Amino acid sequence: MNGDPLLYQKLVELGIPFEYHEHPPAPTIEIAVHYWKDIEETTHCKNIFFRNHKGNRHYLVIFDHRRSLAIHDLEKRLKQGKLSFASGERMQRYLGLNPGSVSPFGLIHDPSRHVYLFLDENLKNLPKISFHPNENTASLVIRFSDFLRFLDHCGNGYEFIELYPPEDAM
Repeated sequence: MNGDPLLYQKLVELGIPFEYHEHPPAPTIEIAVHYWKDIEETTHCKNIFFRNHKGNRHYLVIFDHRRSLAIHDLEKRLKQGKLSFASGERMQRYLGLNPGSVSPFGLIHDPSRHVYLFLDENLKNLPKISFHPNENTASLVIRFSDFLRFLDHCGNGYEFIELYPPEDAM
């Protein structure tokens, strides 16, 4: 299986079942959607890794891949000051990931629990979601309830926020 062996070990240890879907490298959502077309009844997520202006706080923002967010609007909603995309170096340092493979599964590489997550409120009502297994050559599908168990195990702080109104949810 492609992906992070430590992640698979952790999912098995936690008793979290997953569906594995291998595909060619998919470093962007635009590329990944071509490989997701046969994965049914799953919401694929977009994961964006940000840093604050001072560079001392890092955030992972997760939402439905069919949505887009303006950073300025996001700054207002998160109330964390000016945000910018975190560098590949920061991504490697805090999540053990390379650009194009951003995934909340990278939290297993953040023992200091430095990265804080903001999850779109609309994700709460979904039965299954998918993410890269810390490499962009596969996608893992898990139940949303199991994803929350994974987050709780990692211990990073997270909260649900309304990134777009429910009537605009897809």
